[in-house]
Amino acid sequence: MEDIKKHTRVNQTVTGPLERPALQWLAAHAPAWITPDVLTSIGVLGSVMCFVGYCLSGHHVAWLWLVNLGFLVNWYGDSLDGTLARFRKIERPKFGFYIDHTVDAVTEFLTIIGIGMSPYLRLDIAAFAMIGYLLMSVHVYIRTAVEGVFKISFGILGPTEMRLIVVLVNIAIIIAEPWFTRPLAGSLLPFDIIGIILAAALIAVFVGTSLQHAVRLAREGE
Repeated sequence: MEDIKKHTRVNQTVTGPLERPALQWLAAHAPAWITPDVLTSIGVLGSVMCFVGYCLSGHHVAWLWLVNLGFLVNWYGDSLDGTLARFRKIERPKFGFYIDHTVDAVTEFLTIIGIGMSPYLRLDIAAFAMIGYLLMSVHVYIRTAVEGVFKISFGILGPTEMRLIVVLVNIAIIIAEPWFTRPLAGSLLPFDIIGIILAAALIAVFVGTSLQHAVRLAREGE
């Protein structure tokens, strides 16, 4: 197993060139009471806001603005905690890795199941999408443990890009809600169909990528 302190982070995303300097600036100007642990808590608060906003969106679509604010709060806490720790040279590699990704599992659950509690995506389909997402997360963590490569992004998409996509989708729903609550195939809504495709794609990528790395490791005799 690789030393956690020597892990290589792979995060080559569309927003990376803008996001990294922004996080450095925020870390440099953060008040003393803002600590990595406080930021982690702020990130969880953001995901709770997303969950509550989605659950209440069945009463009025305007609650999706709370969801969008929750994504901003979650980004601030989740993206800045590690940057701040490195900036202040107070890293705790093992604790940080453990807490960060344990919390990630909680925030993924709150966000995705929250969407399933909304009128725009069936809960069972949201659950399958969450399973696909968690499978990909498991693959990332296993590869980190075995090879020392922590791959945050897939292609040009990472957590920040996914937040932005969902925020834009929420805005589209706010603007044209009737279209997103109109069945397209039987009783399936537009996002039910998208959720099925996404879940199937995530599971397929997990299986394919896992087999690819397993074959390569077997050839290398490790």
